[in-house]
Amino acid sequence: MDQNKDEASVPALPIEPIHRFMNPLVRFLQVETASGIVLLLATAAALALANSPAGPQYRAFWDTPLALQVGSFSLSHSLQEWINDGLMVIFFFVIGLEVKRELVLGELREIRRATLPIVAALGGMIAPAGTYLALQWGQPGERGWGIPMATDIAFVVGCMAILGPRVPHGLRVMLLSLAIADDIGAILVIAVGYTETLHYDALAIGLGFLAFIISFNWMGIRSIGVYAGLGVLVWLAFLKSGVHATIAGVILGLLTPARTYLSEGAFVSLLDQVRQILQGDSPHEPHRADMVRRIQWAARETISPLEYLEQTLHPWVALGIMPIFALANAGVPFHFGDLAASVSLAVMLGLMIGKPVGIVLLSWVSVRIGIAELPKGVDWRALTGAGFLAGIGFTMALFIAGLALTGPLLDTAKIGILTGSVLSAALGMTILRLTLPKPGQPDKGGPC
Repeated sequence: MDQNKDEASVPALPIEPIHRFMNPLVRFLQVETASGIVLLLATAAALALANSPAGPQYRAFWDTPLALQVGSFSLSHSLQEWINDGLMVIFFFVIGLEVKRELVLGELREIRRATLPIVAALGGMIAPAGTYLALQWGQPGERGWGIPMATDIAFVVGCMAILGPRVPHGLRVMLLSLAIADDIGAILVIAVGYTETLHYDALAIGLGFLAFIISFNWMGIRSIGVYAGLGVLVWLAFLKSGVHATIAGVILGLLTPARTYLSEGAFVSLLDQVRQILQGDSPHEPHRADMVRRIQWAARETISPLEYLEQTLHPWVALGIMPIFALANAGVPFHFGDLAASVSLAVMLGLMIGKPVGIVLLSWVSVRIGIAELPKGVDWRALTGAGFLAGIGFTMALFIAGLALTGPLLDTAKIGILTGSVLSAALGMTILRLTLPKPGQPDKGGPC
């Protein structure tokens, strides 16, 4: 009763005409499957355009050159390269934030709880790469060994959301932690496996700007604008150094503070002071604009920069950057004969077979020797289904493919990624539907 009274006493915010149009869209974007749906639509659009009579114009559009020049400094890339080397830095920055959160506050913080997803992710990287190399060793496509190693977290989350409450909390957490550990591995693969020529002068400049960021963090400088400017300089230096520019995004994410600057208690005290001022109980009344700025600053500082940036950027990445990346990279002329191409088969088998086999095998070994344990409510059948879901490579796989291969090899690799990801999703969803109990039903199965 008191709670209802409190809720009733909170004044409603004004509703403008634009809200009547925007609120349904906002509700859709808050649905867990929204990012997967938008990404799927972008992929379908890219494939349809690439295989339509407008295919040559579609490909020519992404090859459009764009140049940035300031004095003697110039950058010239195609539109697709600006997306892959520029826009995707924000995607990798958010990955860095997610990794930092898991390492500091999440499942990867405690060794005992982190062991299973880390070991499973390791198996889910080694086995797909080994499967690919077994089929491509000594062949022109050998360089693409990193393609089937990655897991696309957006599609995995979407698949789990479709299954709803049938997915045990332990399996959900384990699969998301596995995807984060998988991202760490993919980042290392990009940094080590696909860096060719290093320009040490540019790299030294980039590391110098990173040192400034660390120093500013230590001094307590909190301006996001300052760090954004330094981040752009780090990106430019890495872009010129030969280390893939997206690595700069990951490093910047890992350097973002995960602790709050102001406690919730201090914020509540400030609000109480503001209430007294507005009610005329305080003899010292500051200027109203100053008071508003203080409240804005205090509200911002009650959450960590990591949490604020992750919450702010995640919708833009999931619903903007990733679909744009898919439009620019997923469009490939599709011929059924290409499914039998050696690179396409190697990628498909790496995702569909290597992923689940590696995940389940190394998980079984770690549980068997006692260094890890299955999450509550999860048996080996459910873990097998999760292993197939982890075979949805897509975004990161397309990204690595673009680094590793060119020309017809790249086209057939993309076909393998798309086909392998779809089949992995179908197999994973089918296995989980058959093995997970429906809501309200007891789990009659046990560990296999």
